[in-house]
Amino acid sequence: MPKAKGKTRRQKFGYSVNRKRLNRNARRKAAPRIECSHIRHAWDHAKSVRQNLAEMGLAVDPNRAVPLRKRKVKAMEVDIEERPKELVRKPYVLNDLEAEASLPEKKGNTLSRDLIDYVRYMVENHGEDYKAMARDEKNYYQDTPKQIRSKINVYKRFYPAEWQDFLDSLQKRKMEVE
Repeated sequence: MPKAKGKTRRQKFGYSVNRKRLNRNARRKAAPRIECSHIRHAWDHAKSVRQNLAEMGLAVDPNRAVPLRKRKVKAMEVDIEERPKELVRKPYVLNDLEAEASLPEKKGNTLSRDLIDYVRYMVENHGEDYKAMARDEKNYYQDTPKQIRSKINVYKRFYPAEWQDFLDSLQKRKMEVE
C-alpha cells in the first residue's frame, strides 16, 4: 500500500552518536572470535590470515602443507623445485599448542554420587553375592544380579584407585572384627 502524502520525514543526522565507537564495535562484531587463546594473543589484525599463520608456523591449507606423492615417477619430474621454508617469527605459539596437545585428556564423564554409594553399600554388606544384592531392600530399582555386577564393574573401571582403597578398608574391618 502506498504511504499517505506528506507523511514521510527526512532523515536527520544524529549528532549525539559516537561514530568512531560505532564503527569500531561493528568491525569487532564482524570479525570472528578466535577460540584458541594462543593464536588469539599472537594475532596481528593488520596482517592477512595467511601471513599470521605463516608467522606462527601453521598451515593455511593442509593440502598444500602435506602434499600427496604421486605413485609414478616420470623422468621429467626429477627436477622438482623446492619451495623455500617460510620464516617462523612466533615459534612460541606452536610450542604452546604442542604442549597443550600433549597434556592428558580430562575425563568428562563421572558416575553419580548415588550410584557410588549404592555400589559401596552393596559390596560392603554382601561382598560378591550378587543374588543377595538383588534381594536387598536398598535395591530400589530392582536390578538383577547381572545388572548389579555390571554397575560394580563400571565403578571399578571409573575409579580403580578408589576401588582398591575401598577393598583394603573392608579387609582391615574384617581383621579388626576377628
